[in-house]
Amino acid sequence: MINFLKYRYVCLIMSLAVMASIFGIFVYKVSSKGQAFNYSVEFMGGTQVLLKFQKPVSSSKILSILEKKGFPEASTREFAQDEVMIRVKDSKAKPNNVIEAIKEGLPENAPSLLQSDTIGPGIGSELQKKSTWAVLMALILMLFYVALRFWSFGFALGSVAALFHDAIMMLGFFMIFNIEISVSVIGAILAVLGYSINDTIVIFSRIRSNMKAMNGSSMVDIVNTSLNQTLKRTLLTSFSTLLTVGAMFLLGGEALRSFSLALIVGVFFGTYSSIYIASPIMMMLHKKKD
Repeated sequence: MINFLKYRYVCLIMSLAVMASIFGIFVYKVSSKGQAFNYSVEFMGGTQVLLKFQKPVSSSKILSILEKKGFPEASTREFAQDEVMIRVKDSKAKPNNVIEAIKEGLPENAPSLLQSDTIGPGIGSELQKKSTWAVLMALILMLFYVALRFWSFGFALGSVAALFHDAIMMLGFFMIFNIEISVSVIGAILAVLGYSINDTIVIFSRIRSNMKAMNGSSMVDIVNTSLNQTLKRTLLTSFSTLLTVGAMFLLGGEALRSFSLALIVGVFFGTYSSIYIASPIMMMLHKKKD
């Protein structure tokens, strides 16, 4: 039997240190650059166009042309060899202005417009607020659900602490590597919270059952036994999920790249937190009844 709880304090200290580092980097970026995250057009406002070129063209060449034409805050995504999505984080930019700039810079490879969207800064700001509230509401509702499910505040706080840990780690990963945060990434975070709470509830259910079956045993022995009994299920679920999400990351193209990357990071931290965050915190808060 694996003694998971042998390293519970080391893991808790490591997790707290990483979260403190993420918070420090967040404060530094906000104070030096004005914002910590690299938000997509949905959150910042701007213009998005999908262009089809007559022959393949490099993203670096497109970005160079746009910068010379007065669009420095631009990014590209390649959907095919001759299809490129261009995003300009400028609420005053119009699709026609972006297209004309590309045509002037590449007259021999003039693109045709497949799709265009313009998002105002007000809508982007509203999306930021709603996304933040969505994550917070998910955490609060899951806190009450677990508290009612197990009739224990210790179980509830342990599970929500693990979910909070997962959300912070995912956001920190995207912040540190300056990966663009879009609406799909927020959706991935919410999906991972649901995935993680499911794994935690399975472990907690086994712990509660073993409290009766192993009456008289120490809480450490009960939790260790429960973690070992659910280990195979946890590993198989995580592995099968990673196979699917990995295929999305490798073969799904740029459209699914950020979404699948967020899921991969989330599944890893969700599995870790169910074992080394949720259970140890539950043990510290749970009071054994006579």
